[in-house]
Amino acid sequence: MKHNEKKEQHLSLFLEVCSQNEELRLPLHTSIVMFLLSYCECKSFKVFMVYTSSCSDAFRSQLPVPVGVSWVQLEDLPQLVRSCRLPAAVDESGRLCRAGLAVVLRHIIIKTTEEDPSRKDVLELLGFKKTCLKACAEVSKWTRLCEIGIPSAVEEHLLNPTNQVNRLPPSILTLEQRLAEPVKVHNDDKIRRQKLQEQRLRENEEKQICEASLGPSSQTSDGLELRAALAKLSVDSAPAAATRGSSEIRKVKTTALPPLEHVFAEGLYFTLTDVVLLPCIHQYLCSLQSHAARTLHQLPRLLRWYSRVREVPGVLKAAKDCGMILTVPQVPTSSLQETSGPDSPVSLLQQEEDEETTPQLAFVGGPRPTMTKLKENGIEAIFTLHPCPSWTLPWDSLPKAINPTEGKMSNIRSTRKMQQLNNLVAMVSKLASPGCTVVDFCSGTGHVGIVLAHTLPDCQIILIENKEESLVRAQRRSTELGLKNISFFQANLDYFTGLFHIGVALHACGVATDMVLGRCIQARAAFVISPCCYGFIQNAVKFTFPKSKRFQETLTHKEHMILCRFADQTAVQLPPERRLIGKHCMGLVDLDRSWAAEAHGYTVQVMTMEPESCSTKNNMLVGRPPQGIAQEIGSSQLETLVHNRSCECPAERLQDNQS
Repeated sequence: MKHNEKKEQHLSLFLEVCSQNEELRLPLHTSIVMFLLSYCECKSFKVFMVYTSSCSDAFRSQLPVPVGVSWVQLEDLPQLVRSCRLPAAVDESGRLCRAGLAVVLRHIIIKTTEEDPSRKDVLELLGFKKTCLKACAEVSKWTRLCEIGIPSAVEEHLLNPTNQVNRLPPSILTLEQRLAEPVKVHNDDKIRRQKLQEQRLRENEEKQICEASLGPSSQTSDGLELRAALAKLSVDSAPAAATRGSSEIRKVKTTALPPLEHVFAEGLYFTLTDVVLLPCIHQYLCSLQSHAARTLHQLPRLLRWYSRVREVPGVLKAAKDCGMILTVPQVPTSSLQETSGPDSPVSLLQQEEDEETTPQLAFVGGPRPTMTKLKENGIEAIFTLHPCPSWTLPWDSLPKAINPTEGKMSNIRSTRKMQQLNNLVAMVSKLASPGCTVVDFCSGTGHVGIVLAHTLPDCQIILIENKEESLVRAQRRSTELGLKNISFFQANLDYFTGLFHIGVALHACGVATDMVLGRCIQARAAFVISPCCYGFIQNAVKFTFPKSKRFQETLTHKEHMILCRFADQTAVQLPPERRLIGKHCMGLVDLDRSWAAEAHGYTVQVMTMEPESCSTKNNMLVGRPPQGIAQEIGSSQLETLVHNRSCECPAERLQDNQS
């Protein structure tokens, strides 16, 4: 069945099917999305299972896929979907694609509650302030653990379970340790006081039983945390823990109150995180039960979490619809005791951290010793003269929707924004040619991308942004302008896999600049990037600092961090001398970045945007690949590229996101 982009006027959801040992199966990411769809009873999407041409009807019929799901060959995917990793959801216009597990899951929840506002239980999955898994995996360790780390570890385990039973994956150990930590929730004081009151009542009852010589009590408590969590799921009201309590309990200091224990992954309440983890942990526990039941005793809290998730209304039915029978594994009697010592989960996790972590030294002194050290080794900031400092867009003749003054900015801010856009558009225009694809990374509300789409009508412009509100606003502006050469991705940068010729980013924050640089180098694309927030630069999963060989031979990581910290000190309120040092530090940090790119054959210039007053972060990196702009890749090569990507093992693909 060929998916027709023009005729489809509904929300489309594309999920992956993979092959292993010549058999089809659903990757964990697909299983997670299917589980959420069933739990939410969401009917807003037309679901497409993506398969290769070698997949026969007989194989497809063996998968636990609900009735009504369509099948589409990889070769017939819309171009927008080909440019990202699955899962992916495409809107009615066919021009906005949401890609990546967390982004797609949050979108399903939002669409479900829009269709049926009474489903408050579904809305509660987004957690307090609706921020559950909202932070992207590149900057949030928790999102990275849940969206990438645990699914990757389980996929890898399932590929060869008998060879991986002797050592629990670090990500699983991290989750086990997280479940042991005290819970901090909004306004938890009332619940903790209620817990203290129940503890004292229980102590009094036990004391009375002992005095009556009736022996120890055989009654067990259900736990206030679990009762509060289930009460929130069954009715949309405050749990009983919100009662006022006795005057004696009210007088107890907050520091003396008992901590709350984890019921679910993020604390007391069932959230989207639990939805993500359930299919992963279910398959992992089932595998351990079959191959290494003795290992289960090292995961007591994870087993307790798994048991509690089963009690959530609707979970068992949704799991059954997806072919999962949630049965709590039986732990061998010889392994029931709590594990302590070197084989405990905490000890094993600490060993992993000790192997990967080096001692961190505190900042000492200012930037001058580091700058002097660089100068003594022949390294100084180099700025190229701006090739067209007076070039400007014809703002007076442009449509109003393009002009930043039409937004909520002040006049001063909008003027500076126009000056910044002059600089980036001038550089991109020099690099672009008809037929080019230009990607606006970290696009926000589309100031750069929309101007480029209007200025370069013969080029295709792609906006990539993680924040849904910003991207929807950008799409609304482009529709108002009638732009046809523009498309949108709500996704983390890693989920975009499309081909492009020029990458652009205005004020990409911290390591986002380095992520954009890395993506451009990977695509052999030219780039025009204005960095920002140097003080937020830190070692990440994919790269460490310094980046270039010469800087690595001269500076330690901490010395480089000193440069980054002082590179942020360029605010207009600071003394001129201090701002000058900040500018020099900015130049050194970006010199390190440019040399790292030049090691890949690029020609890179670091220049200052004109006028300098357009921003306190006014550096601009312009890079050209070895043979000019990235060469065109033919359609046949594109098919091969996408096909090869689809044949990768899900565990390998997830690990690519981490490495």
